Amino acid sequence: MKNEPVEEHKRSWLERLSDLLIREPKDRAQLMEVLRDAEDRDILSSEMLGMIESVVHVSEMQVREVMIPKSQMVSVNLNDNLESILPILIESGHSRFPVIDEDDVIGILLAKDLLSFLVEKNNDPFIMTEILRPAIFIPQSKRLDNLLREFRSNRNHMAIVIDEYGHLAGLITIEDVLEQIVGEIEDEYDIDEENDIKKHEDGTATIKAAATIEDFNTAFGTNFKSTEFDTIGGLALKGFGHMPRRGESITLNNYKFKVLHSDNRRIHLLEVKPAKTSS
Repeated sequence: MKNEPVEEHKRSWLERLSDLLIREPKDRAQLMEVLRDAEDRDILSSEMLGMIESVVHVSEMQVREVMIPKSQMVSVNLNDNLESILPILIESGHSRFPVIDEDDVIGILLAKDLLSFLVEKNNDPFIMTEILRPAIFIPQSKRLDNLLREFRSNRNHMAIVIDEYGHLAGLITIEDVLEQIVGEIEDEYDIDEENDIKKHEDGTATIKAAATIEDFNTAFGTNFKSTEFDTIGGLALKGFGHMPRRGESITLNNYKFKVLHSDNRRIHLLEVKPAKTSS
């Protein structure tokens, strides 16, 4: 008997949602009202509600809002040789690279397609055009939900963004779209919520740019000081003198700071290790 009110309560909400979906909501506000009511009644978790709200929001967003602008793209040139491409691959950590020829993207280079050329027994000449994958071009105004649908159906992971005049504007990946729904997708270099500094066995450390200079000094025994900034990201940004792209590095007080993640507004994540000193 004790369960009857709860079950009746759940049926009531489910019936309301079912009726709403069958006759189609009048607007998104009406749909979200029912979903928030479900969250208040502990039928829908706050995490699930947040994701649903993000999905609704994504359907209203355009590519231009989340794309990586041209100035921050990591790309290679058509005439680059294998020796000049490898450092770019290693420094960036990316798996796909737009290939540029006179400011136009002519294809996509996959890092895995270079593996065969690194095998000692392989004597085949490296010819960029023979291993290029076709590039997908989309307008800045494309809606994110439509792009995600195309990414899934075509099994693509990257699209080149062009402006209204057909000029290169930037690029966008499937990860950029998914992060609008589920939040930032972490990898093995990311840090948990509680810690701003994570040291690794190889002597490097991954540091959130929001880590305080005081915490950095405590962790590394350094004496960085700044009257302008409180965070290590602000200190690094001052050293760069510009908004750095992923893979860029700078040496400050015998420590090398490498950008692991940034956007066009701020630095998010840094790799730090002692700088090599000449004897």
